[in-house]
Amino acid sequence: MSKVEEFEELRPLLFSIAYRMLGSVGEAEDAVQETWLRFDGSTTRPTSTKAFLSATVTRISIDVLRSARVRREEYVGPWLPEPLLTDPYQDPARSAELADSVSMAALLLLERLSPLERSVFVLREVFGFGFDEVAATVGRSEAACRQLQVRARRHMEAGRPRFEADRQEREELATRFFDALREGDVDGLRDLLAADVSMVGDGGGKAPQLARAVSGAENVARLLASVFPHMARIDVTFEPHEVNGRPGAVFRDRDGKVLHILALEMLDGRIQTIRSVINPDKLGHLGPVADAWAVDREVKRARRQAR
Repeated sequence: MSKVEEFEELRPLLFSIAYRMLGSVGEAEDAVQETWLRFDGSTTRPTSTKAFLSATVTRISIDVLRSARVRREEYVGPWLPEPLLTDPYQDPARSAELADSVSMAALLLLERLSPLERSVFVLREVFGFGFDEVAATVGRSEAACRQLQVRARRHMEAGRPRFEADRQEREELATRFFDALREGDVDGLRDLLAADVSMVGDGGGKAPQLARAVSGAENVARLLASVFPHMARIDVTFEPHEVNGRPGAVFRDRDGKVLHILALEMLDGRIQTIRSVINPDKLGHLGPVADAWAVDREVKRARRQAR
């Protein structure tokens, strides 16, 4: 097998590691490309290509993550991961770990970890690497990596909900939610939302966004019911789509360009969190991006005309 063939076979795994490390599709793709350049430039073939490439992409991601943290401290408004519609790496033996670790909620919890804790957690807990491989990757002893894993797992488990909805329940709730959204049905939306539901948007200062998170079933239901019918009047459409392994939707303008992504998190039979990513820098990998400011002006005009 040639170098190119070996690399392409492992590319989905490398991307999936990098994305969980970085929460950014673009940065993950760059890390994978840099990994290829290092592999292609090496004069010797490693004993295990998988171990070599996984270690390389992880180390690159650690370096990127350390510099990214400074940028995220200066980020305008709430920071959310770049939405991922399809995880390219599949492993039936670890499907549950892979699905849970790619959710926006999990990625935001991973943000709380140090780069080393995050790398150990991702490699060990998500992808099942041995402690010897993890230790070689991060340049720490196996004992130190075990301590990092315990610390990381404790942080992750402390932030996770205890009774998350199963897949079928999530899909049923999402179907009812998007039906109510299309109708602008305040009562229907309110019935599906947790009492302490939160809605947060990520525009990064580059698109219209919520001034702050909106909380409470009544407030969120009224906001959704007041905005989306007007968006429909200017031919904004949406199609339900899995986003980061959870129910969500892709919203498009009348020309079919991506306007924003909505992602839902469920708990105890209700929608607990609604996250909207509208920052155009985080949507380009999904296709041509809409002018959110122009759409916002049209929506406001439609609302004035409806009064």
